[in-house]
Amino acid sequence: MRPLLAVHGIGNFEDVGTPGEASALIAERLMPRLVSGFAVAGLGHLQVPELRVAYYAHVLTRQGRQDAEETDIDRLDDDETALAVDWLTAAADAFPEWRQQGRVTLMPRQVLHWVARRSSVPAEVLARVAVAFAREVNAYLSWPARRRAARQAVADAIADVRPRVLLAHSLGSVVAYEALHAHPALSVDLLVTLGSPLGLSGAVFHALEPEPVHERGAKPPGVGRWVNLADPGDLVAVPRRLGDRFPVDHDDETTIGVVQFHTLGAYLASGMTAAAIAAYLDE
Repeated sequence: MRPLLAVHGIGNFEDVGTPGEASALIAERLMPRLVSGFAVAGLGHLQVPELRVAYYAHVLTRQGRQDAEETDIDRLDDDETALAVDWLTAAADAFPEWRQQGRVTLMPRQVLHWVARRSSVPAEVLARVAVAFAREVNAYLSWPARRRAARQAVADAIADVRPRVLLAHSLGSVVAYEALHAHPALSVDLLVTLGSPLGLSGAVFHALEPEPVHERGAKPPGVGRWVNLADPGDLVAVPRRLGDRFPVDHDDETTIGVVQFHTLGAYLASGMTAAAIAAYLDE
């Protein structure tokens, strides 16, 4: 049975020896969540495949570190602030009262607290996600060398593991999408995007490589089936449905919780994730 390959999202820099050691550490931490997901789906009788992780966080960090606990949104630079505002505004658009007030001009911190109050996500948790999202997505999209290095790290992992199933979470779904397009000879039978911001207007969608055509992104040539899963309360996955902008084969919602509304572990522990990949475990 071939291993599953996961592409991590934001907030996963590991200050350990090598990228390979960081990858193994994350995989070890996530494996019990994957096993739990199979049990929740009633698939506990199946052998759960080994989980590998494509690791790229080290190429996006500043001076080899990541401020994973940073919550001060006012410390973002201008580009990061613009990205945070794009994301927070898109998250706020999910609430009718925000649309009704016509997107009044607010500072990022005000929008953050507005969204936190209405989503029941603690403001500190949302701030931590906002800072990590803005810094890492900006680092990926704004620095061509880092972007190429992250994509190459994912492409190398796919070539090495040769997975039938690729699980791409958060920013990792953007890196995986671009890596698969940049390396059309790579193939996976199933791509599962989890909590993906691929459809986020302006900040992500319109910056993709290859560039969307007529407001539509393309399926990577080596992908067989594409399933997208998002928690209804996942504020990073905006919009939740990717099928409106990409040729996704199946869009669905899965509930993973309020506090862990965006973590890869929570998505792997979802029975819907296990159900999506079960048919591809026959080798």
